[in-house]
Order: sequence, then structure tokens, then C-alpha cells
Amino acid sequence: MSVSAKVYESDYDYKMDPKYRVSVPVAFRPDEGDAVRLQVSKEHEEKVIKVFTLEAFEDKFRQIQEANIPQGNKIKLAGALRMTSKEVSINAQGKLTIPKDWADKIGLKADGSVKLAGRDSYFIVCTEDTFTRISEADLNMDDGGLGVL
Repeated sequence: MSVSAKVYESDYDYKMDPKYRVSVPVAFRPDEGDAVRLQVSKEHEEKVIKVFTLEAFEDKFRQIQEANIPQGNKIKLAGALRMTSKEVSINAQGKLTIPKDWADKIGLKADGSVKLAGRDSYFIVCTEDTFTRISEADLNMDDGGLGVL
């Protein structure tokens, strides 16, 4: 990544409130007044919502433009990225509102449990079951002999 990005690590158990808001740990919150970008996406083929700083999200477009792929594919990727994302704010109480239709897409329920997990340059919001499957997939990943997993 070309930007000096915040690093997100660890995982947290929370409960979604009736209005589809979830508390965000202080370590994951942006500077006061800064927005974040949500993206409906996947981790190891599991549906999640990724949460990026605006700088980290914009860096994805730099990566697309620098990629050695046809220009038509770059346009489609950038369009898909914009279509599956939304700029939002974390309120003064540290709560992030997840759009209800997006919560439905990844299996989150009002008043249900929710997992927030750091993934280095972003964090994910997902169900506990999804988190368990992602964790298992991570542990089974080939680390190229580095011995880091």
C-alpha cells in the first residue's frame, strides 16, 4: 500500500442494536470527524462488510490503475468497487450504522451478535459463524514456508 495506513488487528465480540448499529472499538475508530468507507465483499468466499479509512479505500483505485490488466477490466473493477461501497461516519458514541439491506446480505440480525476483526489495512464486520470459517481458512493458508501462521 502506498498510503501510511492504520493497522487493524485482533477481533471483538459485540451485539447489533435494533437500529443496526454496532459499537466500534476505540482502536478501530477513525480520527474524530473522519468518515470511513463500507464495502460489501468477501474474505475466503465468506460474505462480510469491509471497513476502510477513506485513504485506504482510494488506494484500491491506484492499485487498479497500476495493474497489468486491460483498460476495460480496470473500468469494470472500479465501477464494481464504487457500486458495492458507501461512505459513512461513526457517530460521537462510537457506533457504526450498517445499512439494513447490507446486514441482511451477510446474515447480521438486529439485536444479534456481530464480530469485528482486524485484517491489517481494514476491518471486517460479520457473523460469528462467518468469523469462525474465515479464521479456519486463515490457519489453513499456505504461508510459503514463512512460519507465520
